[in-house]
Amino acid sequence: MTDTDLYAEALSTFDALFAQAQAAGEPDRTAMTLATAALDARPSARIVLLKAHDARGFVFYTHLDGRKGCELQANPRAALLFYWPRVRGGVQVRIEGPVALVDDAEADAYFAGRPRGSQLGAWASKQSQALDSREAFERQLADRTREFDGRPVPRPPRWGGLRARPERIEFWYAGEYRLHERQLYVCDRAGEWSKRMLYP
Repeated sequence: MTDTDLYAEALSTFDALFAQAQAAGEPDRTAMTLATAALDARPSARIVLLKAHDARGFVFYTHLDGRKGCELQANPRAALLFYWPRVRGGVQVRIEGPVALVDDAEADAYFAGRPRGSQLGAWASKQSQALDSREAFERQLADRTREFDGRPVPRPPRWGGLRARPERIEFWYAGEYRLHERQLYVCDRAGEWSKRMLYP
């Protein structure tokens, strides 16, 4: 099996598990932990939603001036974690790799499909900055609602998508007595993929 075949195999495995998560009734199969690190190496993690995935990588959207946006621009590497407890008794998918901005056309197309309330919220929120009161935010939201009344809401200039391109993909399957099964796919610096099993 070639390295390209191995990457395709990993993506196919993800797609199969992603479909199984939906069939199993996971509350939100797109929810994933996103871990980043600032330049001082301090890590942070939060839940975000997967909005697209293909051979180019895994896409999510955010305010680029929020904490995660700033960290990913300064240190453009991330780790993603999916956990679907209803699939096969428990499955984790761990993905690590570099991150880059999606192009404007892709971000514009995604933003245009969001609910209008979410579009307005993206304009009203100064993500991760200190907020004096909830009322202050609601005033900002009301101002933006009036500003864009009767016309489409454009994508804010500092709101965009980020694509994580996998260099490591691990599939973790829960086993009885913690005798889990772990399959790891790794891309080396030459761009060649390999596959190995890991001890639980």
